[in-house]
Amino acid sequence: MVTIRADEISNIIRERIEQYNKEVKIVNTGTVLQVGDGIARIYEGTIGIALNLESNNVGVVLMGDGLMIQEGSSVKATGRIAQIPVSEAYLGRVINALAKPIDGRGEISASESRLIESPAPGIISRRSVYEPLQTGLIAIDSMIPIGRATDTILNQQGKNGICVYVAIGQKASSVAQVVTTLQERGAMDYTIVVAETADSPATFQYLAPSGSGLIFYVPPAKNVGISVSRVGSAAQIKAMKQVAGKLKLELAQFAELSAFAQFASDLDKATQNQLARGQRLRELLKQSQSAPLTVEEPIMTIYTGTNGYLDSLEIGQVMTFLVELRTYLKTNKPLFQEIISSTKIFTEEAEAL
Repeated sequence: MVTIRADEISNIIRERIEQYNKEVKIVNTGTVLQVGDGIARIYEGTIGIALNLESNNVGVVLMGDGLMIQEGSSVKATGRIAQIPVSEAYLGRVINALAKPIDGRGEISASESRLIESPAPGIISRRSVYEPLQTGLIAIDSMIPIGRATDTILNQQGKNGICVYVAIGQKASSVAQVVTTLQERGAMDYTIVVAETADSPATFQYLAPSGSGLIFYVPPAKNVGISVSRVGSAAQIKAMKQVAGKLKLELAQFAELSAFAQFASDLDKATQNQLARGQRLRELLKQSQSAPLTVEEPIMTIYTGTNGYLDSLEIGQVMTFLVELRTYLKTNKPLFQEIISSTKIFTEEAEAL
């Protein structure tokens, strides 16, 4: 029979008392009156963002479907502001508005988090747009230039940029098609796709725009003759400005003459020539889908058109001629591309080539 001494019991109790660490936590709790919580975690795991703070209740939008939440469910404040994980591991992945992968390729590890609604940099601390974003589309790069802040993803390969494509309310099939195109062209290596499709909860679609710097719900109409992108022009390289100015002028004149020609039965030779050139200039602006050009190619293309080298061609031959010309310059005149890319100027040497 084991004997227990009173002093041993006393020592054990004393040790336990010394080791006891009492921690008091104050937790804001409540009950669901109408389905919701306040950045709170409900028993079944749904998180929400508190938007309305009233005297007797808190109005919350749920970051989930909330199917398991009912009146009377207990809620608890997390004490945190809504945030999502961030990491370079997200490159090449398709995620939802809460940064959870939806492409079936496994979880994404991230050691840092960032607020969903992060404060924007102040005006003083921002640098003005100084670097052009080459979209690879002749019509945009020449006449409606944009600075680095707006994106055409396929043409950014090798330019040290990270692209974020946010699809809001689109069909899942449309998003899948975009992702497939990006993968085929190697663009997913520097791209993150945030997708909240048409069947996603309204809250997710509300949060999705937080992932992108610029949002285009309905792109504004552009009239080449009167539209000016001052911000983009400030970032446009000099070589493009040298050739684009004449292109804008000739297309504007072509638009005016086209309207006049509808009512005139007899046009002089000069007007006919100007209309013919305008038709060819408009033709050279056409491009196939997902076929962006390097900045040197639009410069060469525009120079060819504005200087009359396409005037003798039939309209149907313009595209074929330009494709062959680009191939010729790339193969036989690599110095042209080197001059434009290094100096950013359309020099006399480049023109002579």
